[in-house]
Amino acid sequence: MGVIAKDGNQITLYYNSETSLGKQTYPYVKSAEKDILAVDISKTTVTGTQWAELADNLKIPIKDLVDQDHPNFVEVYGKDKVDLDENDWFRVLEKTPSVLTCAIVVDGKKTIPIKSPSDFVKYIEDDSAGLEETPKL
Repeated sequence: MGVIAKDGNQITLYYNSETSLGKQTYPYVKSAEKDILAVDISKTTVTGTQWAELADNLKIPIKDLVDQDHPNFVEVYGKDKVDLDENDWFRVLEKTPSVLTCAIVVDGKKTIPIKSPSDFVKYIEDDSAGLEETPKL
């Protein structure tokens, strides 16, 4: 059993309110016809266990949640790709939430990466049509 609630009547949004994507995505999610739990990672610490569960649900390694080209990441680690262990990637996300590659929506048993607000609109439209396709990162 995971630590992230998967209530079918609630959408949980993991986002950064300090990014353009976060500022644009939040209103779209808020307009959904379900209860919303917005987790602003710039103000709320997401634990390593939660990051691990989100990555697992997205079927990606944790490092793929980190934008290694983001200026804040490059400032600390340089321009060359780095090879960190899983715990180090968790720490990167905990200490520098601005490097998250995308917002993440948890809707019941579905976990969806949101790279643009239109991804959420498409998901809601597809979900309303009964489709269950999860976009890939």
